Amino acid sequence: MNIENTKAQMRKGVLEYCILSILTDSDKYASEILSTLKDAKMLVVEGTIYPLLTRLKNAGLLQYRWEESTSGPPRKYYALTETGQIFLKELDSTWDDLQQAVNLVTHTK
Repeated sequence: MNIENTKAQMRKGVLEYCILSILTDSDKYASEILSTLKDAKMLVVEGTIYPLLTRLKNAGLLQYRWEESTSGPPRKYYALTETGQIFLKELDSTWDDLQQAVNLVTHTK
């Protein structure tokens, strides 16, 4: 069994949650989201983020708007929809429960 594959699967499992969380306070364009994930050592590439953003938009959790940029082409800024905000609150609760359960299991030795 390859540890890197397992680690990648663990990251993929929380990636949608992380993206929604990044958009909690302000609208961001894809490069900002990607940079935040990379800074957090999530090791995400552009080829992963764009399909995910599209899937979250199609699910009604995100919306986007185009904004002119002073340093290049217009940028697509993503934001949570009202449905996305509700969904994120539910994920926050689920994450807390899951984290507690994992901590109980992994620290009980």
